[in-house]
Amino acid sequence: MNEAKPVANSTRDRRRWMIASALTASGALLAGLGLAWRSRQPQSTRSTAETALWQLVFLQSNGQSLALKSLRGKPLLLNFWAPWCAPCVEELPLLSRFYREHSARGWQVLGLAIDQPEPVQRFLSQTPVSFPVLLAGLPGVELSRSLGNRSGALPFTVMFGPDGRLARQKMGQMSADDLRAWALLV
Repeated sequence: MNEAKPVANSTRDRRRWMIASALTASGALLAGLGLAWRSRQPQSTRSTAETALWQLVFLQSNGQSLALKSLRGKPLLLNFWAPWCAPCVEELPLLSRFYREHSARGWQVLGLAIDQPEPVQRFLSQTPVSFPVLLAGLPGVELSRSLGNRSGALPFTVMFGPDGRLARQKMGQMSADDLRAWALLV
């Protein structure tokens, strides 16, 4: 004969299953959050990334080319951005102001646009900036990755000291406090 399971055991089994499921889901959530956090943190650069950076030549938004090696010897703020990236667009006036205020002290600021030339030029005609903008297109994403931007997210900003070495990285939008702190490093 079939004997029915006592109700207390059935309820206890269901409760155990629910607790185990909740613990499994919580563990998965924590692991996912950890991975998301880690992917948003700047990573160390590849060993040859700094050397390779200084060998690059980019077309500027004004049509002239610029060899990055011509900028070596002074502090450089390199900002990866795109006209379709809202936080990027929000930080551009701040970066322009930083450039105007610190260029006399030798600071250089470059915007590295991760988009096609036409949208970048159209954007800059409506919203000019005081610093040079280089047209990197999609290859700029790989360059940002080589400089520590594992996820390829924008905006991403790096600072190089006068010695040409990577000194700072920032994933996400720059703040006035970030720029003040970075300016004190040189």
